Amino acid sequence: MAVAHRGQGTQRFKHRKPFAARKGESTLIRSKYPQKVPVIVERYPGEVYLSSLERTKYLVPQDVIMGHFNAIIRNRLALTSSQTIYLVVKNRSLTNMSATIGEVDQEFKDSDGFLYISYASQEMFGAS
Repeated sequence: MAVAHRGQGTQRFKHRKPFAARKGESTLIRSKYPQKVPVIVERYPGEVYLSSLERTKYLVPQDVIMGHFNAIIRNRLALTSSQTIYLVVKNRSLTNMSATIGEVDQEFKDSDGFLYISYASQEMFGAS
């Protein structure tokens, strides 16, 4: 199955904007929308099967369950039922699918004010 891959020149969000700009943007978002979490969703480094999302910034209500957020990302990636994705926070920890995005934000929010979530695939049922 051929999948469009991230181009070599495409940089991750943290590398596209300096810290001060990211911090200012997240502070403005959080003051304007106090019940929402600014989330950056990017493909996990080294991921080879899943394409990149069209956009990386999301404004998510704090009470959204991670399982529901996972379903949203699956729909945006147009995955089949045999494909699985895992959400990884700050490129190091799998998320609890029953936690709210607000709880994950409290525990893993980056110093710039954004919550960084990566997605990665897992081949299922012998798919190639």
